[in-house]
Amino acid sequence: MSERLALVVDDHPTNRLLAITLLKKLGWHCDEVDCGEAALARFADIRYELILLDISMPGLSGEETCAQLRAQPNGAAAKIIAYTAHAFPEERARFLAAGFDDILVKPINRQLLSDLIAAV
Repeated sequence: MSERLALVVDDHPTNRLLAITLLKKLGWHCDEVDCGEAALARFADIRYELILLDISMPGLSGEETCAQLRAQPNGAAAKIIAYTAHAFPEERARFLAAGFDDILVKPINRQLLSDLIAAV
C-alpha cells in the first residue's frame, strides 16, 4: 500500500501544526508550506492526494493557488479542501466554484477532518 500524502498550506504555524497532527493520527504523511507560491513549487514535484489550503494568505490567495494547482497536470486528481475561518454561504459557493472540493472551517477537529477526507 502506498503512503498517503497530504500538503498543508497555511501562513500560521499553529494552524499547520494542528492540521498535521490530526492528519497524522488519521494515517497521513504530511508536508507543510506557508504560502501559495511554495505550494505550487511543491506540487510540481510531488503528487499529493490531499491539500488543505488556507484561503487568506499573503501573496497568492488560496483561491488563486487552487486555480493554479488545478491547471497543473496532476491538479484534477488531488482533493483540495479550503481551510478557512470564512464560512458564510456565499463564500462557500465561491470557494466551490473556484475549484475546491470542500470547505473545512477553522477551528477544526479530528472528526470533521476525518469525515471530509473519508473518500480520499
